[in-house]
Amino acid sequence: MQLDVLLVTQTSVSLEIINDYPYYTNGLYNVYLNDKLVLKNRKTNVFSLYKLKPNTDYKISVKFDNEAISTNFKTLYEEVCLNVLDFNAKADGTKDDTLAIQAAIMACPRNGRVFIPKGKYLITSLFLRDDVSIELSKNAVLIGNVNRNDYPILPGLKNNCYLGTWEGSPDLAFTSIITGINVKNVLIYGLGVIDCNAQNGDWWVNHREMRIARRPNGIFLNNCENISFQGITVKNTPSWNQHPFFSRNLKYIDISLLSPKNSPTTDGIDPESCDNVLICGVKISVGDDCIAIKSGKLAMAKKFKTPSSNITIRNSLMKYGHAGVTIGSELSGGINNINVNKCVFYKTDRGLRIKSQRGRGKDAIVNNVKFDNIVMNNVLCPLVINMMYKAGSDKGNEERWSGEKQSVTSLTPSLGTFEFNNIKATNIEWGAGYFWGLKESPIKKIIINNSSFVFKNKARGGIIAMSLKNNYCKKQGLTFINVKNYELNNVYIDGQKGEKIIEVK
Repeated sequence: MQLDVLLVTQTSVSLEIINDYPYYTNGLYNVYLNDKLVLKNRKTNVFSLYKLKPNTDYKISVKFDNEAISTNFKTLYEEVCLNVLDFNAKADGTKDDTLAIQAAIMACPRNGRVFIPKGKYLITSLFLRDDVSIELSKNAVLIGNVNRNDYPILPGLKNNCYLGTWEGSPDLAFTSIITGINVKNVLIYGLGVIDCNAQNGDWWVNHREMRIARRPNGIFLNNCENISFQGITVKNTPSWNQHPFFSRNLKYIDISLLSPKNSPTTDGIDPESCDNVLICGVKISVGDDCIAIKSGKLAMAKKFKTPSSNITIRNSLMKYGHAGVTIGSELSGGINNINVNKCVFYKTDRGLRIKSQRGRGKDAIVNNVKFDNIVMNNVLCPLVINMMYKAGSDKGNEERWSGEKQSVTSLTPSLGTFEFNNIKATNIEWGAGYFWGLKESPIKKIIINNSSFVFKNKARGGIIAMSLKNNYCKKQGLTFINVKNYELNNVYIDGQKGEKIIEVK
């Protein structure tokens, strides 16, 4: 066991306890800063400390009953700290404070910090700029304006530049509560809250209908680099909570992303055509996929040929929602090198969910996806890979979901090798795993090692894989349809109805 530093800001730090336990430690621990007790009876593998001094050396120790670990770190240098109250922010929750906070952001010099103290700040959209840190202190709440007419609009495609986007294609989109376009070296951190306030507006009403423009995200990053989030809570978003788009070197550390479990399309984090993303110590409880990794629809992928790659999801908790981690369905640019480990999924409909379909294109290659050391409880179906996916918004071209073999063309996607190790799933209801490839493009290989799948006694059935022909399943074992090869080692299945392994060629 050891203690690693994940992220350091001017006034905070996040650390990770390195062990073999998903999300929670094996026993409680206390945290000491320069030998002074600062946190007591903690149990998560990732934790953070705040109210530190800039440019200062610290020693931190973690003490269990029978073991102690420690490390050293130094907080970042700070040029200046600008308080938004000095820029005429009222923090009363009724006056619009957008301009005051934006003025502080624009006035802040390189290596400076914008400080948002406790209070309620009504805002529409704030825009980021390079080399600035923003700290939301404890009990500071940014509250989203519910009047869509007050929001700026990003055009979709402008002079070969993608600005607004919606579900993998350029489109008119309202600017998000926090918007970053072509910015780099930004920290957003603290114990404060960004409440997008969608529950008090009409963002979730007739959510598939575009009214003026597409619904905003909580935080939207477009072509950004070196952006980190720590500690904050973002909740009640009109659509996706976090949408990094064509961005690089991103960190989401010890944050909480929350929306009601019945709120429509409120995904947690949706990296799209992004590279080098770390999601660690994050708690997500939303109304759709907790994390959905994407790379655009066909036109965007053909133009930019940019996959989502090198994404690590670790020591995180996913609750409710349609899946813990999803890949697709907008994956025309390809997705590779995805590692998910030491996570807990609780009451998500599915654990891993891969969604693809005919028409995504020859670059829609998904490969090298690994899950390791995952605990799933009350997940209806732990593993689903579906190349016949049909979303509620998909219309026309019904041949995309035909069960008949079709010719391989430039529009045919392909799925490579997927590896699942040390999966412990209990209280399953629909099925242990459902893998459905195309007849003309089978899934290359599924590997499952050292894993157990145990069904709930009184299980209900459900639609395990959405397609033109929905697949209703109840207490079904591992199902392989159009899968070229699969390898099972030390796999335990208990409580299923019928065969444990079902294979369809």
